[in-house]
Amino acid sequence: QVQLVESGGGLVQAGGSLRVSCTASGNFFRLNFMGWYRQAAGKERELVAEIISDGTENYADFVRGRFTISRDNAKNTMYLQMNSLKPEDTAVYYCSARIKTYSWQSYSNYWGRGTQVTVSS
Repeated sequence: QVQLVESGGGLVQAGGSLRVSCTASGNFFRLNFMGWYRQAAGKERELVAEIISDGTENYADFVRGRFTISRDNAKNTMYLQMNSLKPEDTAVYYCSARIKTYSWQSYSNYWGRGTQVTVSS
């Protein structure tokens, strides 16, 4: 069973740093990480950072210069390094990916269950 699992969330003081990870597990033919999203309490899910098909990184204005997205294809893992964290960064962070289970299948979209990031003031 293919799944995405996030880890690395936690409680940090404003100005601090965290790195969250997203690892794909199970058997699959091809994995394309899409990006990181977040959802704060009472708000809609929003894009934080994404990796476009040509490898270009794209960031939401509210994290540009503070967050960095990266991936390690050998480990089937995507990361989000978060620096200079602010209380408004508090949210559940989700990763997304498009995965092809078998070579003859089309890609399907997958989401992790999320990891909580809380930034105290």
